[in-house]
Amino acid sequence: MSFEVTNRLPGTLGRAGVITTAHGQIETPAFIPVGTKATVKAVLPETMAQLGAQALLANAYHLYLQPGSDIVDAAGGLGKFMNWSGPTYTDSGGFQVLSLGAGYKKVLSEEFSGKTKGPVAMPQMKNRATVDEDGVVFRSHLDGSKHRFNPEVSMGIQHELGADIIFAFDELTSLVHSYDYQVESLERTRLWAIRCLREHCRLTQARADKPYQQLFGVIQGAQYQDLRRKAARDLGTMEVDGQQFDGFGIGGALEKENLGKIVGWVCQELPENKARHLLGISEPDDFFAAIENGADTFDCVNPSRVARNAAIYMPDGRVNITRAQFRRDLGALVDGCACYTCTHYSRAYLHHLFKAKEMLASTLATIHNEYFTVNLVKTIRTAIVNGDYWQAKAEILGRFYG
Repeated sequence: MSFEVTNRLPGTLGRAGVITTAHGQIETPAFIPVGTKATVKAVLPETMAQLGAQALLANAYHLYLQPGSDIVDAAGGLGKFMNWSGPTYTDSGGFQVLSLGAGYKKVLSEEFSGKTKGPVAMPQMKNRATVDEDGVVFRSHLDGSKHRFNPEVSMGIQHELGADIIFAFDELTSLVHSYDYQVESLERTRLWAIRCLREHCRLTQARADKPYQQLFGVIQGAQYQDLRRKAARDLGTMEVDGQQFDGFGIGGALEKENLGKIVGWVCQELPENKARHLLGISEPDDFFAAIENGADTFDCVNPSRVARNAAIYMPDGRVNITRAQFRRDLGALVDGCACYTCTHYSRAYLHHLFKAKEMLASTLATIHNEYFTVNLVKTIRTAIVNGDYWQAKAEILGRFYG
């Protein structure tokens, strides 16, 4: 399994490349749609392949709680379980354990989406998660039952899920945590990374009949340059029992205006020959900022989430299809768009489906939004390869935010 850089963006850390996995290749930069519970909500896996998705990402926390990673393992792994033949990712469950478990999901979501301008007060709610040196004790958001995740448990779950690319268990921090706590947390995550590598080696040997799974370390450090760089150096050179990380995830809360700068700090320290995945972004300007600073792949629930609320991505910006102006508009959702929705249905029809609260509304809107996002990043890749990146950036962002 490997990552190869095929083209570079002169004057930047940006590059195009290819990740090779047991279930196929991923041409980068690439957007990886999120199928949290082994499904992209409202859309068939076959449709995701048709719209251009190269890989899908599912969540270890949710699949551990329901239906159970052992059931997915018995089915032949995540891909076979969900009828997806291409590459798959699973995250470690760390974000969900600490965001859902601690009860401050909304605050973190606002930070990660750039909606806050700095630290905000943590809401007063019952804390469902407790961090110690071994791991995290948390209560399920489904039924309140008590569970423990630690590096060994997360590795065990992800090996049973069988994704091609998996992530080390880390402690999620947010912008509301102090610098001193960030330092403490970063050391805890470093020690957990060592344990993840060791357990990954053991499980890889114990399950030698299964395809190899690439393990990505996760870089935390919030908005602090010294912590981000230290974390990247620590994980970038880490080796346990002859095993190093196969790639890296860049996690944690990122202030939107500093996203490119923070990604750059990390990528300047990481090995050139390994892929870098930026967790949780999907806005056009964020893609360009991150790619120029060295990120290769991305995931986010946003394209499907906003689709279920009637928000449609268009070249000229995001619009709500329930607005009155679309009631009698029989034109395509986006003129020239090759997605299934745009080639078969009108704006008026989508408007009607949402107003009538029909389930098909979510399906058709999600197909379009995922197509838009996947193919936007594909367009950026093509521009890097063809040498017209800066022209493409000016045209795309000028129109979208015009």
